Amino acid sequence: MKRALITGITGQDGSYLAELLLDKGYEVHGVVRRSSTETFERINHISGKIHLHQADLLDQLSIIDCLKVANPDEVYNLAAQSFVPTSWKQPVLTGEFTAMGVTRMLEAIKLLGKDRIRFYQASSSEMFGKVQAVPQTETTPFYPRSPYGVAKLYGHWITINYRESYGMYCVSGILFNHESERRGREFVTRKVTDGVARIKLGLAKELKLGNLDAKRDWGFAGDYVRAMWLMLQQDKPEDFVIATGETHTVEKLVETAFRAADLDWKKYVTIDPALVRPAEVDLLIGDPTLAKTKLGWTPEVSFEQLVHRMVKADLERLRKEATPDVKAQGI
Repeated sequence: MKRALITGITGQDGSYLAELLLDKGYEVHGVVRRSSTETFERINHISGKIHLHQADLLDQLSIIDCLKVANPDEVYNLAAQSFVPTSWKQPVLTGEFTAMGVTRMLEAIKLLGKDRIRFYQASSSEMFGKVQAVPQTETTPFYPRSPYGVAKLYGHWITINYRESYGMYCVSGILFNHESERRGREFVTRKVTDGVARIKLGLAKELKLGNLDAKRDWGFAGDYVRAMWLMLQQDKPEDFVIATGETHTVEKLVETAFRAADLDWKKYVTIDPALVRPAEVDLLIGDPTLAKTKLGWTPEVSFEQLVHRMVKADLERLRKEATPDVKAQGI
């Protein structure tokens, strides 16, 4: 039985990855940070099947101790300060978690098992930022436009550096935007689908958004964690772009979500300048050809299917939380 350790197991990607690995017969271990407001709602349904360990990417010794106890064959480093707007408000903390945290994990693996532990680093399409080519591939130059993107770029290159310097099996998945009903409500996709559901059920009257012209390559998180696993099963470590190869504007996302609830988005959406990024990333679209060719990976959930399932899930959640008269409304 293989053993895997997931940092960020309580997040969207961590929960889907844990499910995937359990289905494949892995013994799954997860890293959680000590907090007075610990939330495990995304993994409650598998809590009896996984092993959780307290550690922190800011604390080198806790990472070493965690690796000793879990003794993994594979490590998936998904933990980060991952909300782009917060990275402008907390750039130093973002750097400590999202950049230096990767180095601490790699150092611990180098110390304890560099010849047998395979390491996956969650890189990001935000590293492309002010894009230098369309679409973006594994060889496209990077130009990050946020402290988050800069920190992710450090994590990406330090992973490559350890692979080339120490012969470690270290890979980076350059994942484009991937969403689901488990996405945090601070992210634009979930903010939109939650807002649509609230408007449909009479719990809100408007939805405030920022730049509707920004373009993103959105896929389903469940598809993308499958790519993470495939990357660690190859004979040689290699980095891959994971994307759908399609791009949609935020306006298209909004239109699709409101249409799923039989609503006209133009009646409810207002633009709030405070929600516009200081430095915008205007266009992201990935070319997943290498992943399709070498990994045999293709996304299975379309953009429209993704948005519809997210709206449906938010409607169901809000109905359960709502009063009887609200429950009678909706799709």
